[in-house]
Amino acid sequence: MTETKTTAETAATNRAISLAEFQGLIRRMYLDKDLARGIDGTFMWLMEEVGELAAALRSGSQAEREAEFADVLAWLATIANVADVDLSAAIARKYGSGCPGCGKFVCTCADSEKP
Repeated sequence: MTETKTTAETAATNRAISLAEFQGLIRRMYLDKDLARGIDGTFMWLMEEVGELAAALRSGSQAEREAEFADVLAWLATIANVADVDLSAAIARKYGSGCPGCGKFVCTCADSEKP
């Protein structure tokens, strides 16, 4: 059986998509499986992908790096969906007014501080 893509899914293959669109796409594709796996299982997959990204950054090609960044972002969106977190809203709240440490859009925190 062939699935028909929605207009949004077709557009997503032809242009850059927003974080909200991406999180929604991941939700539509995988939510039932993700909920069954739960937060702990999903977190383990995310960590595996972070390890693969680390390896690609050390010795991978540009294409491998791009694929691993995409995988890490997909698993981050996945765990956010399982935890019922809207990534776009969370980012806007935390970073929308500037650096969480100093409050400026060009961070002036001391290098020893987290940001």
